[in-house]
Parts: sequence; C-alpha cells; structure tokens
Amino acid sequence: MSTMSLDLTKRSCSGLQWRDVKRQLTDWWHAARSRAELESLDDKSLQDIGLTRCTADFEAAKPFWIA
Repeated sequence: MSTMSLDLTKRSCSGLQWRDVKRQLTDWWHAARSRAELESLDDKSLQDIGLTRCTADFEAAKPFWIA
C-alpha cells in the first residue's frame, strides 16, 4: 500500500499571506520608480551605463507589473 501525505496546515481562503501581498506591492513600486528614473536619464548617462535611448524608452514604457 502507498502512503499519502496531506498538507493540513490552516491557510486563508485565498491562500495568500499578507507578507506575500506586501512583497508584491513593494516589488511593483520599485519597478515603477526604477523605470521613471531610467526615463529621466539624459543620453550621456544612458551611454555611461551601456543603454541606448531606444532601449531605455522601451523599458520605461513597460507597465509596473511586468518584470
């Protein structure tokens, strides 16, 4: 006979924990802020970090929830 393992720990209805939600919101906030900062850089600064204006504009145009 085989043995089954059951996960009987108590979880919220949705399965999400507040720390997970907080972490996701924080990640989204950082992404949005980083993209705004990237968009504000001048061409010389972009060249210094090895990016073109086209690449910076493409990254800055992404929605905050896209990695």
